[in-house]
Amino acid sequence: MNRLFLFSSAIVLLLSFRSFNFKPEKDFKPYATLSEYGLFKGDMKNQLAAEGVIPYDLNTPLFSDYAHKLRFVKLPEGTSARYDSTEVFSFPEGTVIAKTFYYPADFRKPDKKRRIMETRLLYKQANRWDAFSYIWNDEQTEAYYEVAGAVKPVEWIHTDGKKRSIQYVIPNKNQCKQCHELQGEIVPIGPTARSLNKEFAYETGIKNQLAHWTEQQALTGAPPADKAPQFAVWTNPETGTLEQRARAYLDVNCGHCHRSGGQASSSGLYLNHTETDVTKLGINKTPVAAGRASADMLYSIHPGKPEKSIMIYRLQSLDPGIMMPEMGRRTVDAEGLALLSEWIKEMK
Repeated sequence: MNRLFLFSSAIVLLLSFRSFNFKPEKDFKPYATLSEYGLFKGDMKNQLAAEGVIPYDLNTPLFSDYAHKLRFVKLPEGTSARYDSTEVFSFPEGTVIAKTFYYPADFRKPDKKRRIMETRLLYKQANRWDAFSYIWNDEQTEAYYEVAGAVKPVEWIHTDGKKRSIQYVIPNKNQCKQCHELQGEIVPIGPTARSLNKEFAYETGIKNQLAHWTEQQALTGAPPADKAPQFAVWTNPETGTLEQRARAYLDVNCGHCHRSGGQASSSGLYLNHTETDVTKLGINKTPVAAGRASADMLYSIHPGKPEKSIMIYRLQSLDPGIMMPEMGRRTVDAEGLALLSEWIKEMK
């Protein structure tokens, strides 16, 4: 009996050591379960960052069928990311970036009961990033690696008090490239100075994320927060002008593809935040190819006329041959659509 107890205890300690000191090796093969990475402490569904794992948030996040998200990054011990004022930070080998998608049962009470759908990982090895998706079980006790993706029903009470439901799509491994590919390589999207420059409620208190990362020696080269770029929060008019909020929304939701080197670069429509050419931004820009997706409209953005703008037409469509973005949604972002429509309507 005592020997069995000691053996079991040794196994638990060994697994804990492996989990909380996760250091992916070269040519790493994804674990079968999410728990093996040791990203979370305690009950995994609570999504509490383990030691050495940094939770973070973005000023303006990507729309994904109204799913809420929790983000985490784990760097190998003794390493740090390198600050960049414009592009995604440069991360060291062995970095793991995690994003968990979930739906609160009632959006009016987001901190109460929730259902976790998936956790997506980006792992850097051999100077390149790889993507792994983990699907959560119905018991919310574990998530399992899945290459093929899945479709899972989910329902919730929306902010208006009405029940909504969708068939939530978890992308397969190849589909990850449609958003994360730049210059032919998979890259992260979110961890930029402009997106991270905001306060976050850590277990130790509220602090600016850039300052916290620097204090934790997870980031080098960052200036003080008031000297770093900062995106407007697209839903909060107090954080920026209408144009600043619209441009932040477009950069996050469209700019990773619609930019030089992105998958949609051949369209000539560049929606990343650094673009200054108004034609490339879509204003009075004719489409590269006419057809059903343009609905015989003349311009991507028709100043003063959102109802005649191809951009608005495609954002409000659910037709697979018309809709934009092509991946990551089965619903229309009504609030985002209203913001962009207002922006275009006020253009002269």
